[in-house]
Amino acid sequence: MQTVLLSEAVRMLRGDGSERLGGTRVDRVMAAIRARIAGRTLASGAKLPSIRSFAETMAVSKSTVVEAYDRLAAEGVILARRGSGFYVAGHAPPFSLADLGPKLERAVDPFWVSRQSLDAGEGVLKPGCGWLPPEWLPQDSLRRALRTLARAPAETLGDYGTPLGLLPLRQVLGRRLAVHGIEAGPDRIMLAESGTQALDLVCRFLVEPGDTVLVDDPCYFNFHALLRAHRVRIVGVPYTPQGPDTGVFEQVLAEQRPRLYVTNSALHNPTGATLSPVVAHRVLKLAEQYGLTIVEDDIFADFEPEPAPRLAAFDGLERVVQIGSFSKSLSASVRCGYIVAQPDWIEALIDQKIAASFGTGRLAAELVLTCLRDGSYRKYMDGLRARLAAAMGETASRLKALGIMPWIEPRAGMFLWCALPEGMDSAPIARQLLAEGIVLAPGNVYSLSQSASRFLRFNVAQSGDPRLFRALARAMEAAPSRGGGVESGP
Repeated sequence: MQTVLLSEAVRMLRGDGSERLGGTRVDRVMAAIRARIAGRTLASGAKLPSIRSFAETMAVSKSTVVEAYDRLAAEGVILARRGSGFYVAGHAPPFSLADLGPKLERAVDPFWVSRQSLDAGEGVLKPGCGWLPPEWLPQDSLRRALRTLARAPAETLGDYGTPLGLLPLRQVLGRRLAVHGIEAGPDRIMLAESGTQALDLVCRFLVEPGDTVLVDDPCYFNFHALLRAHRVRIVGVPYTPQGPDTGVFEQVLAEQRPRLYVTNSALHNPTGATLSPVVAHRVLKLAEQYGLTIVEDDIFADFEPEPAPRLAAFDGLERVVQIGSFSKSLSASVRCGYIVAQPDWIEALIDQKIAASFGTGRLAAELVLTCLRDGSYRKYMDGLRARLAAAMGETASRLKALGIMPWIEPRAGMFLWCALPEGMDSAPIARQLLAEGIVLAPGNVYSLSQSASRFLRFNVAQSGDPRLFRALARAMEAAPSRGGGVESGP
């Protein structure tokens, strides 16, 4: 990730997108050094690059670097040692994820979107959030399950769960996975606290700081955040309506040799696209050729009317790890995820889980199991899919009337990935609507290349209020440069 930051700074200095960073060349050199210190590439006491070498790296004059170093020394960030050079002063500042990504305006920062959605008070509209409204969830089923658990044995209410997690739930998960063509007994399934923790544990197991990890562009923005926390180098591959662009995918594998590829196969977030069998086979062939491991996030599996291709099914869990949870379909308050992998990897992941969280929340697992077993969950999901399909059509129609065009028409799910008219930027519109109590998700929070400025992701379950469309119309009317046409992709 540090390499990406430095190359980004160099790119901006050379005039490609310099307006995004702002400031003088000296400011930009200072920002590059601060980024290295924040990312621990330059630790406390480490020697800075020589003035000559850093001037060449940043494509600036030596006098620019001298002034930048002098100003950093005046601020106490670095120390000058006569005859020796410049060194990082004192202790490094606390590790900040915000320092490890593109320097976005706060209104298009992934953490900003998450915080605004999670902190939103009563009356705030959240078409940019990634979950269902509470009233759409199976509250009656959850209440029945809670009453059942209130009569559970003492060890269920007060003990740690086993390292693998509740066996009956893992058995149920195995049967559910078989519907998607994935053969996985309970020994191949480990419960986690959430889908996010599942991905975190897999990253702890499979990657080291400095490794290269491949993601879709666009992809779920928290993939970026979590991977930055692991201090890996992130590379994006354009995503098409059929899956990743396999030509670029092969080129990146040949040139960058990534350790890991993190993706959604079915109902891709944010685009709603579905992986085609042809692309899935090609991706797996390339993964085998280049020794790539794939993490397949299948959190939206239950939203599909019919199962789409799964990389884990085609691969037989040889080099694919699948993760999932029930946060989107059952309840975000019931934190229960899972990892599906080959048995020897599961054995190693148990140690990772014990080190990170000691055990799995038994109450949450028991609650999920109760809901899955009583038959109500299946009926609820049937109704939810129909309700989402109706909301998808209604939201798409209202957006099209404003000139906001869906990139594709998803076969299911809750997300619409939409393009504004040519020349419009989603970030200013997001800022304007926030002032009116509406949280949007601008496209560039999902795009590593920052190439989705025209796009917005809409959660159709959160987009039924007419105030959203009236506010969008006002914001678009006030926005500069309106035109026609929709890009073929982000």
